[in-house]
Amino acid sequence: DGYTIEEVDTLTGRLLGRPKSATLRTADLVGLDTLVHASTTVYDRATSDEKRDYFKAPDLMQKMLAGKMLGDKTGQGFYKKVKGEGGSQILTLDPATMDYRARQSAKFGSLELAKPIENLGERVRVLMAARDRAGAFVWKLLAETFLYSAARLGEVSDDVASIDRAMRWGFGWDMGPFELWDAVGVEATVTRMRAEGMTIPPVVDEVLKSPSRSFYQREDAAHTLQFSAGKYRELEEIPGFIDLAALKAQGKVVKKNAGASLVDIGDGALCLEFHSKMNAIGTDIISMIMAGVKETEANFEALVIGNHGSNFSVGANLMLILLEAREGNWEEIDLSVRQFQKATMALKYCRKPVVAAPFGMTLGGGCEVVLGAQHAVASAETYIGLVEVGVGLIPAGGGCKELVMRNVDALPNVEGIDVFPAARAAFEAIGLAKVSTSAEEAFGLKILHGGDSVCMNPDRLLHAAKVTALALARRGYQPPDPVREIPVAGEGGIAAMKASLYNMREGRYISEYDEHIGTQLARIICGGEVPAGTKVSESYLLQLEREVFLKLCGTKKTLERMQFMLKEGKPLRN
Repeated sequence: DGYTIEEVDTLTGRLLGRPKSATLRTADLVGLDTLVHASTTVYDRATSDEKRDYFKAPDLMQKMLAGKMLGDKTGQGFYKKVKGEGGSQILTLDPATMDYRARQSAKFGSLELAKPIENLGERVRVLMAARDRAGAFVWKLLAETFLYSAARLGEVSDDVASIDRAMRWGFGWDMGPFELWDAVGVEATVTRMRAEGMTIPPVVDEVLKSPSRSFYQREDAAHTLQFSAGKYRELEEIPGFIDLAALKAQGKVVKKNAGASLVDIGDGALCLEFHSKMNAIGTDIISMIMAGVKETEANFEALVIGNHGSNFSVGANLMLILLEAREGNWEEIDLSVRQFQKATMALKYCRKPVVAAPFGMTLGGGCEVVLGAQHAVASAETYIGLVEVGVGLIPAGGGCKELVMRNVDALPNVEGIDVFPAARAAFEAIGLAKVSTSAEEAFGLKILHGGDSVCMNPDRLLHAAKVTALALARRGYQPPDPVREIPVAGEGGIAAMKASLYNMREGRYISEYDEHIGTQLARIICGGEVPAGTKVSESYLLQLEREVFLKLCGTKKTLERMQFMLKEGKPLRN
């Protein structure tokens, strides 16, 4: 139908609650030969399937196979990465010429309406109703997906939940086909399908006769029914899965605001759930951290920090910081930073165990929350790091302080030992905005440490964190003693780091302003202008964080970096 490769991937990725790699980029990752082999197997064996022809590899894929355009394994597929003078560039296959061209952004009017909508069902509803080419594509794709899924009931599975879980767990979808169909409205979509002459499987008519007219029904706050073998049966809980939405429906919310909630997850454990946009940390979440610590110390055995979002937290609310900085509201910024530092320190010194459950992107302020917690149970796929330098800032929620301490703790316990290697490790992790590619790698960065652990099953992450927290509580948990003597690298360390920054600028690896930010970061990491080996307190390092953060907020180039990141979604090297 004339859609470009970029348009297909734009319309079948995160917009529909599917992985960012969408359809054709995923094909490149898997390998076209593997994909065609799998689909051909289905085509050859599913001889009675009414949609059998869908599994036959199209002519374009046959041409690509013949030309060894198999994806990443041969260096070219639907996309091709090439190196030029300005760095790497991603090119896109032009099916008409079978040659590669520069990438083109997909431009549809409906995308501007749909992208800001966080609720997946509502977002997809808007896309399906759109009268442009994007709307036509999404409607046809999902209508066919819904009907085919319904037609397979009784063949691949008797119940809808098994199919939904297979698609969520196996393909990384946020919602399975029946969950999404319910979310966009079964009755409304079937009405349109009939009007367009589509064949409706009898099982869908049975669903439409039910009071809810949906594949899932909530019988009461504690029980959900699913359509199975022509009847509605109770949906069995997934072992080890803590469903925060179900618990909130059961009235287990202890306290909440727009950005976060405190949820009783049973057995004496309280969960602090973030639910702001992208789980960005603002005043709502900071206040709920404080409330969570207070509530846990008074009425619970342990606190777990986790959520069911796409990512644990992408960091602080950058827009709020930018607006305050533009207005010159330095006292407000200082107060916000102090409150965030107070919150992370409250987590660290809570009288009851606090366990963070990070997953996905855990960046900036989100990483600082994890550093503040006494323990962490991280999902295997956790991409965690302190990335503030990318927007012209430094971590100011205790991230610098905590990373210095963790690297110093890793040194041999010898009086008078040179702490510069520890300072350098912290400086490089923050200054280069290192982000772990897995939870395992986060141990090497000292973001995870000691008693922290990794959970391989993301659906069991909250449960694993809860078990860890309660085990700590029942062993007679005692909070750590405040640290008042942290050895720092001092003036000598700052000088060494400044020399390294100078060499990088002269080699054109960093800009002059990058050098300035790095110099300010070095002051924090090394404890300011003090002799090497001087021992300082946590509050002293936190004060340095605040001073540098405020200073950078007042510079034009940092404001430009923040604005560019918000607008373009990538760092500016000015």
